[in-house]
Formats: sequence, structure tokens, C-alpha cells
Amino acid sequence: MGRLRESFATVVAAGDRSDLGRAALEIARLEHPDLDPLPWLARLDGFADAIRTRAPANGRPDEALARVTGYLFDECGFRGNTDDYYDPRNSCLNDVLERRVGIPITLSVLVLEVSARLGLAVEGVGFPGHFLVRAAGSAGPVLIDPFFGGRVVERDEMLRRLRAFYGAGGGPAAGENLQRVLPQALQTTATTGILGRMLANLLRIYLQRDDAMRALETIDLMLVLAPDAPEHLRVRGLLYDRLDCAAAATADLRRCLELAPDGPHATEVRESLARLARGSVTLH
Repeated sequence: MGRLRESFATVVAAGDRSDLGRAALEIARLEHPDLDPLPWLARLDGFADAIRTRAPANGRPDEALARVTGYLFDECGFRGNTDDYYDPRNSCLNDVLERRVGIPITLSVLVLEVSARLGLAVEGVGFPGHFLVRAAGSAGPVLIDPFFGGRVVERDEMLRRLRAFYGAGGGPAAGENLQRVLPQALQTTATTGILGRMLANLLRIYLQRDDAMRALETIDLMLVLAPDAPEHLRVRGLLYDRLDCAAAATADLRRCLELAPDGPHATEVRESLARLARGSVTLH
């Protein structure tokens, strides 16, 4: 676990200036420990080369992005995995490149990385529940949805998606002014934010599968990106506790309380610390 953490930390040391594709392939080592990133980075280069030979990288950014998505989704056959959305391979860039199926954020990484190789001004958008990609257009920014083949997402659909997301308990209470929330939902997500969201997806999967060791490896990488995130420390502390690593659990839970003494889980954290101090071990 320490080796992956060190390697990931090296790759993301430049923060938002880090190589997104390379860092995404480090995350894939959670599933593929011996993964060599070079062949997969070369495959991204190959996609960009194929698009470059067909059309010049000039004109409006949204038109250039349409050429990228047309090639990737129409010709190469990349698509959203609607059959097995929570397969962890959907969060591994090498598997996405090999199988040509993925989830919104990994397909967005594909589009962003190929676009970057072509010098296109394309950015990720951390829309709640469903990652998107954006480019400038003649009438304003254009958002596309890589999960659905690069289809353009208009404003009315964005509002419908927000309403559905919040209605499912993903955010503000019912009746929130979605017009006011929309600008925040459309903020640009840079490299570290994208990587954090990829890791959060995998953490959720591993916790649901009761895979404590992989969940621990995942939260460890999340703490590389955000070392003083109280919630990450709480989760890692509980995972250490589950794996009978009492000293590590105590250290993380104490640090969590130092950072957020009045946080939403503070009472539970104090109870866990008291139990650990008594020397008891309980599975969560």
C-alpha cells in the first residue's frame, strides 16, 4: 500500500498541473498493481494522432470537441456502461481504453486527455452526480455528456438533472432555487478535483463490497490529495479499526477531532476513541 501511495504522491506533486492521464492510471493500480502506464498513454496519443490527420485543430473549440467525440464515440465505439455501472473497472482508465466502456468521469478523462493532446481548450465540469465536459461556443459554453456519446446537454436538461439529483437526496432540500444552484454545479473541476472524484467513486464501491483493504488503499490516496480532510481521516481511522490496526486508527481519529471538533460525526469519533482506549475491537 505504501508503494502505491508514494508513487501516486509523486505523480500528483504538481497539483492541478499534474498529468491527469498518468495520475488516473496510478489510481487504476488499485485494481492492477503491476500496471505499466506507458502503453495506455501511447494509446491516448494514438487517438489524438488519428484525429489530427483528419482535420486541422482550428475553428471554434466546440467544433473541434465535436470532432473528438465523433471519433471516440461514433468510430471507436466508446460508450457508457449501463449494464454494470458499479464495476470498479469503469473507474480504471486502462480498462476503459481496453473495453471501451466506462462511467461519466472516466469517459470525460478520455475526452480531456485526447483534447489536451490536440491543444484544445476543453475543461471538466463536476456536475452533481454526472461528470460533464465543456468547450467554448459561438453562443456561449457548450456542455457535452461523454457517458451518452458526447451528446450536447442544454440548460433545460441541466435543470432537470439537478432536480432529479436533489430529489434523490443528493443536495439541497426540495424547493431550492435550481436557477441559483446551477452556476455552482457548472464550476470547472481541475485535475485534483477529478482525481478525488474518481477515488470517491471507487471508495463507495469498495465499501459496498465490504472490501476493507482496497477501501483503505483508496482513502489513503484521497488523503494524498487532501491531507487534512477530517472526513477522509475518519473513514481511514474506521477502516484501520476494522483491520485491527488500533494505533493507526487512534491516530487518524484523534487528528479528525482536532480538525473538526464539532463535525457531524464528532460524537461517534469520540465513542470510537474511547472504545479503542479500552482495548475493545468492534467491526463497523
